[in-house]
Amino acid sequence: MIQVTNLTVAYSNQELAIERINLTFEGPMIAGIIGPNGAGKSTLLKAILAILPHEGEVTIDGQTAKKGRKKVAYVEQKSQIDYTFPIKVKECVSLGTYNEVGLCRKLQSKQWQQVDEALAKVGLSEFANRQISELSGGQFQRVLIARCLVQQADYIFLDEPFVGIDLISEQIIMGLLNDLKKEGRTILIVHHDLSKVKLYFDHVLLLNKQVIAYGPTADTFTAEQLRQTYGENLFVGGVDA
Repeated sequence: MIQVTNLTVAYSNQELAIERINLTFEGPMIAGIIGPNGAGKSTLLKAILAILPHEGEVTIDGQTAKKGRKKVAYVEQKSQIDYTFPIKVKECVSLGTYNEVGLCRKLQSKQWQQVDEALAKVGLSEFANRQISELSGGQFQRVLIARCLVQQADYIFLDEPFVGIDLISEQIIMGLLNDLKKEGRTILIVHHDLSKVKLYFDHVLLLNKQVIAYGPTADTFTAEQLRQTYGENLFVGGVDA
């Protein structure tokens, strides 16, 4: 369980990015984090992981965020990742073993088998020895999901994982995430495509610097609460909400 209490993050000019966030994420589930640009969606994930300075308290399975974040696999926005870094696909996936093996230590056959199995699950076994710079956007996102599989984390945070990727990769990723939920994982996804919210998520967090609503998708993803999140000029499914 992830418990967030009075979480506040301010920019350097003291403007608030998120303010007094109180949430409990208790899975297994796949939860979408939805809101307009500048709503603090990415900031929330980073603050939970203690990547950003913040006020308030976060616990992950009863531990402080800094101790508990080893239980979290985090994939940030692709725009923040250097595709040109000279690393092979299998080496990138193997970074998920860091918590188990340690930094700069040689992997054993057990860990390389985990890497091979993860690449098979995302359909990229034949790309294992390719440089990551040779992959399409969708293929690279699947590599990052494979890295999460190898990490065997209880919680998975994905920041806009479906931006700029092909439909096949999106379907493969969602299939894997649903399998992980069935295995007991809790998955938080920053997402922007409102048309797929009901299809992808069993819980939804509507965020605009503060929590507008959070709960099961059927109860939370409503026209009225979307108006509160995005403003009056919102269209959902081509129809004015």
